[in-house]
Amino acid sequence: MTLSSMARLVSLSLRRDRPRAAFSTFGVAVGVGALVFFVALGLGVARVIREKVFPIDSALVDVVPPAISLGSLLGGGKVDQATMDRLATLPNVLHAYRKMNVRVPAVSRYEGAFFGSHLRMGLEILAVGVDRGLVEKDVQLGAFADPNPGEPIPAIASSRLLEIYNKTFAPARKLPQLSPKLVVGFTFPVEFNRSFVAATSDGQVMAERLQIVGISDRALLAGVTIPLETAIRLNRSASADAQTFTAATLVARDPSAVPKIADEVKRMGLQTDDQERRLAQNAGLAVALTTSALALLSVLICVLAAVNIAHALSASVRARAREIGIMQAVGASRSDVRLIVLGEAAAIGLSGGLVGTIGAVLAAAVVDRVSSSYLPSFPYKPDSFFSYPLEVIAGGIALGMIAALSGAYFPSRHAASMDPARTVAE
Repeated sequence: MTLSSMARLVSLSLRRDRPRAAFSTFGVAVGVGALVFFVALGLGVARVIREKVFPIDSALVDVVPPAISLGSLLGGGKVDQATMDRLATLPNVLHAYRKMNVRVPAVSRYEGAFFGSHLRMGLEILAVGVDRGLVEKDVQLGAFADPNPGEPIPAIASSRLLEIYNKTFAPARKLPQLSPKLVVGFTFPVEFNRSFVAATSDGQVMAERLQIVGISDRALLAGVTIPLETAIRLNRSASADAQTFTAATLVARDPSAVPKIADEVKRMGLQTDDQERRLAQNAGLAVALTTSALALLSVLICVLAAVNIAHALSASVRARAREIGIMQAVGASRSDVRLIVLGEAAAIGLSGGLVGTIGAVLAAAVVDRVSSSYLPSFPYKPDSFFSYPLEVIAGGIALGMIAALSGAYFPSRHAASMDPARTVAE
């Protein structure tokens, strides 16, 4: 039997029993649509967590002193220049960047024009100094170095802090929302070794100005990132520790080498600060578990659709027993009969997979439209909550085909095993 002849027979059978075909197609479409919708939702939320909420560079390793240290007795305890030199020579380490907190409190009191609005504020500020190389690619204005006397200190703000400002702080206080390019160049006063609430050191109060020169994912979330030389100078002027570093950031030659570097760091008596990595993993795991549970429910719907197709085709085969016997009597082989039944199921599965996938995409578009119109703005709110890689689309259509063909397996075998002489005689 030629392929065109078989296609005509399959089409004729489906048109003759349209209600059964439509009901079976609907069942497959519901299961496939639910699966594609929930998997795309899980992928979309995971993308937001990975790229916006916890934008972790997989090649970076943050090294910090241990919480409890016995000093040199066990070979570690602090991050000084000698330790940095050892870290820089570890296998698979491409760069080693130093970090030092400004170890005195700081406040900013600002009153004046603020991007078309009037702003009056007073707040505590945290600052950390880093080597230029760590944030060099994000510097958009001037040089990231300790400035000359009278010049503002270059500072880099966190992209996540800007997102939180735009989505929560600014709307609550009717302030303008800011883009990264707009923020660059903004200058504000800061007084180091002064605090509204905390104790200060015996050193002098240092009145400085900070100028935002860039926005970076690598910047301090709850403060500003300044040149390391500036942090050392401020600590020294305030009679604070200006010798030991707060942390170090190592850049691996390849992300796959990160576990080996972490092991070497621990052998040196230091620790790796992977708090954000763990938070990202936990959030991703929660999303994955939820998505898996909903996907399992969708697969169960597809299984029920396969069972329905099996019942429907079994009834159809019994009702067409005489017709099948006549086809066999005039030359149709058992494989031809089996392929006709499987062809009907494949058509139902393909139609259900296409309809379900298209329905899922349309439902996702509606959800995105409703969320953008009615949900309030919040940090990291994405333009779309869904992600549709080609694998998800192809997988949805393939699942419809698999469900339908699985349901048609036994009915097709039963149809092929019929005795034409007996069925025609009946």
